[in-house]
Amino acid sequence: MVDFTPHTPTTEEIERDREAGRLLFAGECNFVFGAQKLGQLPDPHLPEVAFAGRSNVGKSSLVNALTGRRTLARASSEPGRTKQLNFFELANRLTLVDMPGYGFARAAKAVKEDWQGMMFSFLRGRPTLKRVVLLLDSRVEVKENDRQIMQMLDRAAVTFQIVLTKCDVPKPPALAAKLREAREIAGRHAAAYPIVLATSSANGEGIVELRAELARLANPPPARA
Repeated sequence: MVDFTPHTPTTEEIERDREAGRLLFAGECNFVFGAQKLGQLPDPHLPEVAFAGRSNVGKSSLVNALTGRRTLARASSEPGRTKQLNFFELANRLTLVDMPGYGFARAAKAVKEDWQGMMFSFLRGRPTLKRVVLLLDSRVEVKENDRQIMQMLDRAAVTFQIVLTKCDVPKPPALAAKLREAREIAGRHAAAYPIVLATSSANGEGIVELRAELARLANPPPARA
């Protein structure tokens, strides 16, 4: 079990982390590789954060919102279109990995099984993978395949953080209930990071906070000459 020691940050720490996140995600971010098979993975050299979620959960839109680039990760109206692991290097300090969406109904059973096998192998065997950002749609109930992915992450002993998407849509009481549910779910999983964030790519809610969280996982900035 991963040890998550509770810590209540001070105002100064919060502002420091937010500024660190702003600086990191203001840096250059480029697509560097797309892998359809495990044998095609690039050599690990930077800390990595992977983004996972059901098809059409808003994963690509969130990556674009974090980096401030509208077309860095390609969002599609056709669920399940992304079939590869896409790697983006951020400021030469952190690698963002856009994973294929899961749960698309039109995919053949063999495709789904291939996805699960590849994802589990990647998650279990990637030494530089620091965290999986697991996206859940705030507008709908948690699906069975979401729960299966959490169980897979527990088995792989990979830390994951639940992040709610499209939080501009639900009314405040419904969003508060969804946050409570997500926190309860996180509390039942050994590999779950305890902080659950609510985000919206449409209005920017939670983007600053998520940047700050991920900046803690990046390599330190280069020393000034």
